[in-house]
Amino acid sequence: MTDHIRKHIELKAPVDRVWRALTDPEEFGAWFRVKLDGPFVPGQEATGLITRPGYEHVRWRATVVRMEEPRLFSFTWHPYAVDPEKDYSGETPTLVEFTLEERNGGTLLTITESGFDTLPDNRRVEALRMNEGGWTVQAYNIRAHVDGPTQD
Repeated sequence: MTDHIRKHIELKAPVDRVWRALTDPEEFGAWFRVKLDGPFVPGQEATGLITRPGYEHVRWRATVVRMEEPRLFSFTWHPYAVDPEKDYSGETPTLVEFTLEERNGGTLLTITESGFDTLPDNRRVEALRMNEGGWTVQAYNIRAHVDGPTQD
């Protein structure tokens, strides 16, 4: 079993546009489907409510680790922490990193989430499975947000 998820997606949008979509709380909320309570600040917790249908009861919490404009945005969080009756604070969080590289006038966005091996056995497989699929969806969400509708 792996301890990380890695997704790569090429976007037509320039790096500065993708950076804004990642780090502006309103833009992040629009594609990630979360209503954030405030801005992202390194070293501070960011909170909000998930707006994705079926998950509106979930409180979104992440601690911003790094914001190195315009190349790296990272935070820690508790993956697939969706049970409102469970306290996840005793678990070691995973690290989510968004790295941006200029590529052919657009952006290569790499999304990496690591640290699943620190999760309790009873959560590890489910969290990894759910976030594997979740990051695929989120990669397409940010593409639609920054590139607009695709023309096939």
